Amino acid sequence: MDKAQNIAIEPLSKVLGARIVGLDLRLPVDDSSGDVLREAFSYYSVLCLSDQEIEADHQADFASLFGKVDRSPHRPTDNPNERQSTRGVMYVSNIKRDGKHIGVLPDGEMHFHSDGSHRENPYRATSLYAIKVPNSGGQTMFSNLAAAYDHLEEETKKRLEGLTANHVFNYNKTRREDIPKNAEAYAEHPLVRTHPITGRKSLYLSRLMTARINGLEEKESEELLLDLLDHCESPEFVYTHEWVPGDLIIWDNRSVNHARKDFPREQERLLRRFTVSEPGTSDDEV
Repeated sequence: MDKAQNIAIEPLSKVLGARIVGLDLRLPVDDSSGDVLREAFSYYSVLCLSDQEIEADHQADFASLFGKVDRSPHRPTDNPNERQSTRGVMYVSNIKRDGKHIGVLPDGEMHFHSDGSHRENPYRATSLYAIKVPNSGGQTMFSNLAAAYDHLEEETKKRLEGLTANHVFNYNKTRREDIPKNAEAYAEHPLVRTHPITGRKSLYLSRLMTARINGLEEKESEELLLDLLDHCESPEFVYTHEWVPGDLIIWDNRSVNHARKDFPREQERLLRRFTVSEPGTSDDEV
């Protein structure tokens, strides 16, 4: 029997996401199963595989099904519980050793964003694996930007045609209030993008990283951005994931924003992250 026929796909919510059942990622994924995963990824935008007991190399192999796994400029952290990978592993954690965090983005709420939007060639996807999670809080919220675009008024859709916006690197901050609105380093992207696989249009902007809309006065730009961001973050377009250790999630940065809810700082949180780029793009970008 073809292994792909053993895969079950269960929707995570009405707005986006699917749970994939029937794969043990400690084992190689065959070609048919890979095709099923890529098709589900394009359609659902967020995939979750639960109860996975995997190391960094297993996660990198899984992520490579969806594009080129990035070599991160950040050095892997000294995590005693994990076998180190040389393929760009990064940890998101508030755990400290010798007074220093072993990972990045340790604490607090984090506004909605799309990973790598500050790059000329943004990340295609991000994979996150839960090793340790707090008893409360720390959920990841995903916003369906294609559905948000579909529900815009036609007049607004016409207004957005041809507009671009500047995206800045803001990962060392977690709130829009701290965003550098006139940063010298930025990437310019269309406000509306078309998904290369599904052909669906989606908004491409985020509260954390989109600084301004080009061609508009600053006040008009910010007012339009805030209106669009509030629209994208409406509950009808958002799925909130409650992490359980062993959860592996991969999401499509081309059509989804994500955010983090706050959690008690005294509770440890440790997740392992790989990003996926379009084949043929450079590893030199931050």
